[in-house]
Amino acid sequence: MDPLQRCVAQLARFPGVGERTATRLAYWLLRAPPAVAEEIAASMVELRRDIAECESCCDLVTSSPCSRCLDDSREAGMICVVEQPQDILAIERGGVFRGHYHVLHGSISPLDGVGPEQLRIGPLLTRVEKNEVLEVILATDPDVEGDTTALYVARLLQPLGVRVTRLAHGIPVGTEIEYADKLSLARALQNRREM
Repeated sequence: MDPLQRCVAQLARFPGVGERTATRLAYWLLRAPPAVAEEIAASMVELRRDIAECESCCDLVTSSPCSRCLDDSREAGMICVVEQPQDILAIERGGVFRGHYHVLHGSISPLDGVGPEQLRIGPLLTRVEKNEVLEVILATDPDVEGDTTALYVARLLQPLGVRVTRLAHGIPVGTEIEYADKLSLARALQNRREM
């Protein structure tokens, strides 16, 4: 396989990038100054080398524990559980939530072969048991997989005596949290409900 075909094949591995888009990107890289391709390649190597999971919240960070987990100004008794690291950024943009986070790294999806054992549920239960957590907000996506995951996690948390809430409707059903607008996300957090 020649270098162009190999590059197209590798770029097509990105989600949402088909062969035609990968081909356009490969030709763009060929027209760009050589330093551009080198910078892109170096940033990808750096990303894999320097990013790891926070030992506490399971977010993807450069140091563990992360700065949010170490921030004493955040509400220690409140944990917001999200599916993906990018969901934290969406909630932080809303400017309403000042507690801590926990990232599951997915949702229960039997059709995709993802069960509870593939998610970071164990570390969440350990955090709740060891710390004085008053409330866990389940901020999974409002879709079948997100609802299934929220119900599963809620059932595991209830015997621990912690208040378990779910984001209120305000985020349209079927929308991923990372794409929700600021106002809808803020309303959903403020109007969360018991599970």
